[in-house]
Amino acid sequence: MEPNLAELAAAVAAAVPDRECLVWRDQRRTWARTAQRIRRLANLLRAHGLTLHRERDVLASHESGQDHVALCLYNGPEYLESMLGCFTARAVPVNVNYKYTPAELVPLLAGAGAKALIYHASFAPTVAAIRRELPELKLLLQVADASDEPLLDGALEFETALAGASPERPDVAYSPDDLYVLYTGGTTGSPKGVLWRQADIYFAALGGRKPDGTEVQSMDEVVARARKGGLRYMPTAPFMHAAHWVAFDALLAGNTVVIQDDTRRLDAASILATAEREKVNVILIVGDAFARPLIDELKRRAYDLSALRVIGSGGAVLDPSSKEELLALLPYGVKIIDTVGSSETGTQASHATARGKGDGGAPGASSDAGGAVRASSGAGGTFRANPGARVLNAARTRLLEPGEDEIGWFAQSGRIPLGYLGDAAKSAQTFPTVDGKRYSVPGDRARLLADGSVQVLGRDSMTINSGGEKIFAEEVEQALKRHPAVLDAIVVGRPSARWGSEVAAVVQLRPGASASPDELAEECRRHLARYKVPKHFVVRERVERGPSGKADYAWARAQVAREDA
Repeated sequence: MEPNLAELAAAVAAAVPDRECLVWRDQRRTWARTAQRIRRLANLLRAHGLTLHRERDVLASHESGQDHVALCLYNGPEYLESMLGCFTARAVPVNVNYKYTPAELVPLLAGAGAKALIYHASFAPTVAAIRRELPELKLLLQVADASDEPLLDGALEFETALAGASPERPDVAYSPDDLYVLYTGGTTGSPKGVLWRQADIYFAALGGRKPDGTEVQSMDEVVARARKGGLRYMPTAPFMHAAHWVAFDALLAGNTVVIQDDTRRLDAASILATAEREKVNVILIVGDAFARPLIDELKRRAYDLSALRVIGSGGAVLDPSSKEELLALLPYGVKIIDTVGSSETGTQASHATARGKGDGGAPGASSDAGGAVRASSGAGGTFRANPGARVLNAARTRLLEPGEDEIGWFAQSGRIPLGYLGDAAKSAQTFPTVDGKRYSVPGDRARLLADGSVQVLGRDSMTINSGGEKIFAEEVEQALKRHPAVLDAIVVGRPSARWGSEVAAVVQLRPGASASPDELAEECRRHLARYKVPKHFVVRERVERGPSGKADYAWARAQVAREDA
């Protein structure tokens, strides 16, 4: 089976037209209504010439033959409708980090070749500031929100434009080669547009695998799964990052996506109150950055979470102590499924934990909630690998065998991206061929253990080389967060005349708590070799993270440098 995402969504809508598809606050949209809105948007885009112009077979792996539509939106029904509307028009949605400044947005949108921009009214001043520098933008669609920002000159109001467009299915022939594009978060450099075939991303990250790891085989099976669906998923992280993977995982299996009331900030009370009211079965969080506020809120007051079955975590480390504390506060039987992957690999591995026990999960990273919980994740633990996940040796010349005592590269084969948009050289570097097989190697270091499980150590770009020893920042961060006074921490390297580089930590303490550098170092020594223990600590009122919960390492380095100045 080689599916297209627009066709998959249309098949699900036809199978369960009266089931709720998208829920946000007082908005409750059935699959039938959502499908009609998707078709209207697709016809609107096509009326402005936004569609496919060159088929895949005449393009290089780093090229796109489709028009790109940038999405600068907070979480909401319009985000997912816009993605599916683009796919239905055979255009390509491009995720945009709404935190970016105009100076960051211009090169991103220009490099992405964006021909249209769909944005919340709150961002209208930013759009007004950059539109003259982006002459290729031919269509602006403004989504109303609670702001008082007026409609920009020349822009179309989203709902009005949809109401005037045809609700009929566009007269186009879809292809599994149609593109899905995901821009990286820029953690390891400038953001890059990862080009996927839609068929490949469906199986790699959007729910196309069954709990046993095998692929869905037919559209009939998709429809049968949809009719058996009906679970309620709440991805709490920004859709502009890979959180929309979980939303699509839910939708393409006929489930309902619930969006928490407050989408502008991380509000633990809003997340839990929405989960209680909507009887949510599956919640996606992003590591400790989300888990710790949820833990604090659950300690503050009780919530009826009796419908909850799974918490999925991805995008950043979820410390074992956080898992233990969170499970103790949740109804018995809830599982936490921690996942590992990246924009360039899809989901690679998982680990499931329930109260009183842990297990390695299962290929496909699923649970008894009836659908896989998949998301991009950082490192920090031992995981069971999904199909196609491998560990290459340090030289990237061969596969490691189980139990080899070598730190290698966590790689993915099979359903992987075509390359990076407009960058043939970087594409060749990240997607090498080893022994005749093409792999994706985005930069995570790992060990392949004797039992076949994978110990993921962290991004090579975040590795600190101190006196010839490699120290993975995330490993030290986890040790620091075991101290009861520490709420959050980011670890970076700083120059050292003796060691070349040494470990430094930027720490956020819990309100009212205190901890001396000696106490923090002693906690680290309980879990780490002495050479990994930070030699310098900087305490800040707040540790800065991106909207997705990922650590802002550039900010942390600046804090350490400021202390040294």
